[in-house]
Amino acid sequence: MTGQTAPAAPSAAVSVDVPAKINPHLGVGDARADGFHALSTVYQSISLYDTVTVERREEPGIELTISGEGADILPRGDENLAVKAAKLIAIYGSVDPDVRIHLNKRIPVAGGLAGGSADAAATLVACSRLWEIEIGDAEMHRLAAGLGSDVPFCLKGGTAVGAGRGEELTRVEVGGSWHWVVATTDTQISTPECFKEVDRLREDGIGRFSADVDQIVRAFESGIGADELSRLLVNDMEAAAVSLRPQLASLMHGGLEEGALAAHVSGSGPTVLFLASDVKHAMALARRMRMRGGAKSVHIANGPVPGPAA
Repeated sequence: MTGQTAPAAPSAAVSVDVPAKINPHLGVGDARADGFHALSTVYQSISLYDTVTVERREEPGIELTISGEGADILPRGDENLAVKAAKLIAIYGSVDPDVRIHLNKRIPVAGGLAGGSADAAATLVACSRLWEIEIGDAEMHRLAAGLGSDVPFCLKGGTAVGAGRGEELTRVEVGGSWHWVVATTDTQISTPECFKEVDRLREDGIGRFSADVDQIVRAFESGIGADELSRLLVNDMEAAAVSLRPQLASLMHGGLEEGALAAHVSGSGPTVLFLASDVKHAMALARRMRMRGGAKSVHIANGPVPGPAA
């Protein structure tokens, strides 16, 4: 979508589906003076969705309710990105943030799939429609970037190259679709913890910055087959994630034994992505992974798919 974003008519409630994000390429630079790491990444959204519903409430303030996978461990207050997003778009639109937000979670929580960022992006879009706030793409991107590095991508979805802290986006027009089995685990890894482990491993001479994304971008543009894509997947955080949670290595090995073309830690983990050749292969692989055990949950997804503001 380009230009202005606004609803056609007033509404008492607005629901928005928002997809999870994966990083087929995630290059992590050394820590900068400000403590952040430069990133060279390729984002892709996949068909694993949260649903964000917002509705007007007569009482002042924001009420947040959550259902679905991992709902019991998510914050309900101001620290939740969806609440922050509602407040931010309300300030932009000069409206009172009197809204009820409901998150129906299907994206695994704390799994390296940007579920929180996706919910923030969906809340920006849903509240702008609910409150009839006219906002252009550039301003929406600016608000999203203020909430977190992954939020701008989650607005549009699809496939994009990310630079800087990941918020500097260049869209990629792809020539195909790819299929994944998404396996979650009982463990958690915080992103700051994983970055610290990347730094520690590099001090020991393990790992380097995989800055070049040109090859995988060209591959996506040409609609490369899954076999070829399996050889191009990169995650500079994978070794750190496995170092912190060695059980991930067993899960990855198990998926490969069951026929996955590749095993790929998603972001900082602990979710593991298994690349399949097509949807039938993905369904069979997911079935075998469930029978094998070792994963908390197993999902099937394909990508890229559009985001809520696409």
